[in-house]
Amino acid sequence: MVYLGADHAGFKLKEAIKKYLLSTENVAEDLGNLKFDENDDYPDYGARVAERVSKSPNRHKGILVCGSAEGMGMVANKFRGVRAAVVYNEETAKLSREHNDANVLSISGRGLSDNKAKRIVKVWLEARFAGGRHRRRLRKIAWIEKENFK
Repeated sequence: MVYLGADHAGFKLKEAIKKYLLSTENVAEDLGNLKFDENDDYPDYGARVAERVSKSPNRHKGILVCGSAEGMGMVANKFRGVRAAVVYNEETAKLSREHNDANVLSISGRGLSDNKAKRIVKVWLEARFAGGRHRRRLRKIAWIEKENFK
């Protein structure tokens, strides 16, 4: 399952990504905002998506869209088991999956065209975790998370 979330600055791009995902074999659920609201707040939607991903971080993924991508990434990374990556191009999308096993993608609604965002999403969803030395690093992140969120 891929969960989607966006605030007003990412709403239009989220809608394009949702349409793209539904045209592929990916199962997507939109957790909001479901209508454009210029007064909404990105933490509300980032938290909804991250909470769902955190319940099954090895099975589910999330895609978040806000103005800069940074705010949503910050929110998502507050949830246990979530590894949110702020991504601006295909190369970092691929590496975030291969090296960091990112389970949440955060992208910019103001900085990306629909086509660029779709390419990033495609690369991110198709990339696989490489394991190896990267597994050791993820164990360290998990340990830090455990120690700091007791």
